[in-house]
Amino acid sequence: MNSRIYECHVMHARFIPKPHRFAYRIFMLAIDLDELPALHRHLKLLSVNRANLYAFRENDYLPTSEPIHNQSEKSVCNLISYKPVDSSVVPSPVATPLLSAGLSLKGRVLAYLAVHGVDLGPGGRIELITLPRVFGYLFNPVSFYYCYDASGTCVAAISEVTNTFREMKPYFLGPETFRASASTGHSGAFHLRIPKNFYVSPFSDVDVAFDFNLRPPSEKLTIQIDDYAGTQRTLTSTLTGPARPLTDSRLAWFTLKYPLITLRIIGLIHWHALLLYFKKIPWFNKAARAADQRDLYRPHGSVSHRQSDSPTP
Repeated sequence: MNSRIYECHVMHARFIPKPHRFAYRIFMLAIDLDELPALHRHLKLLSVNRANLYAFRENDYLPTSEPIHNQSEKSVCNLISYKPVDSSVVPSPVATPLLSAGLSLKGRVLAYLAVHGVDLGPGGRIELITLPRVFGYLFNPVSFYYCYDASGTCVAAISEVTNTFREMKPYFLGPETFRASASTGHSGAFHLRIPKNFYVSPFSDVDVAFDFNLRPPSEKLTIQIDDYAGTQRTLTSTLTGPARPLTDSRLAWFTLKYPLITLRIIGLIHWHALLLYFKKIPWFNKAARAADQRDLYRPHGSVSHRQSDSPTP
């Protein structure tokens, strides 16, 4: 089985206008989307599209049948009209009727890849690095899709960022963004610097750039995301850790070692936002920058209402 767990160390460091750093430990699931039915059958503590201690719901990810808010000219269209030709992309046996546009999550990812010009071909597989729901509660600051062709080559990646308003924005890293590594034992990484145009934090402007460095996962997960204002790096975040077997015993142990992990993450975000506020770090109002928040799924009322109230030229 390809699916596994990564036990991770997370670090965030801000450089300007005042330094601020914090770190914590979490675990993340690495789910081979072809293995969802098997995981649902064989694991007692993790269910697919069903309630459990840990749950993986396909509808929590990549809602590409929904309209894109404030779509930019360079953005691809949504996938409402996508028609699958591969039977592997129809809903899995454990799917619910709520799946967007009648497609499984794998189907939506394949469709998303297709409109970006990437075809995994027969035998292609998709691996998702993500947090599960815990007692039904979900908060995923970022999830990562790694997309492999039949030869096992990772040909594309998607970084799916979610903010505390539950808005979601995917960033596509195609084959042209892959850079080979000269280091022994490392095949390389996907690297992309792209305008963020997304409200992730009140202490980070929406017009800075994300700089993604995503190494295809193996026995170790290595991910780095930086923020750049022009040529100046303002913030760095890293996610690293070794792979562990995805078993009920491991999930049970991590329930004790990392209790209520998703609630802890949202708590840490708000606690450190308060610390930044007391440090007098400049903050940005979300509604005031509505026009600069582009290509979003599930837009919050602070931007969708603001845009609908704007005068038509």
